[in-house]
Amino acid sequence: MPLLAVLALMALPFVEVWLMIVVGGWIGVPWTLAVLVSLTVLGVFLLRRAGTRAFRDADQAMRTGEPPRGGLLDPLMLMAGGVLLVVPGFVTAFLGLLLVTPVTRPALRWAFAGWAQRRMRRMQERMNEEFAAQGARIPGQGGPGGPGDPFGRRPGGDPGKGGSGGSGGSGGGRVIQGHFEPEDGTDRSQD
Repeated sequence: MPLLAVLALMALPFVEVWLMIVVGGWIGVPWTLAVLVSLTVLGVFLLRRAGTRAFRDADQAMRTGEPPRGGLLDPLMLMAGGVLLVVPGFVTAFLGLLLVTPVTRPALRWAFAGWAQRRMRRMQERMNEEFAAQGARIPGQGGPGGPGDPFGRRPGGDPGKGGSGGSGGSGGGRVIQGHFEPEDGTDRSQD
């Protein structure tokens, strides 16, 4: 998949130039340039508007301590669409218009959310396989400490048997013993 994306990005300038030549042959060079400049102006306008809105929403969220009401995906889609509109070309303009049009944004948001969930699920499955291959207990999936205990300790349990003391031999894991020395060189334990 990454190779396909790299090849598509390498081919994009050639496709854009070819489309500019074709459209210039159909409607003329001055009209083609006018369309490209108007798309760039639209992109700059949308970037400024989305940036101002995102900044305002983030500022309000920080003041109230609540997450942004509209979410972060809509301003990001508007900014990405604005950037694609600023880049001269018809393919990038089409993709940018898809991202900024209010009719298509909910469908794109739904598609992105589904893709992100599938990606996270696959990543979680790979991590679980790696944990199992290394013989480690998967956090939150049962085991000595019960579900939800990632360290395998029982509250109030015997330190020698994997309890909350953590210094026993059968608790699983290494114990590092030592002492603490303050950075300034003075021994505060004698105070």
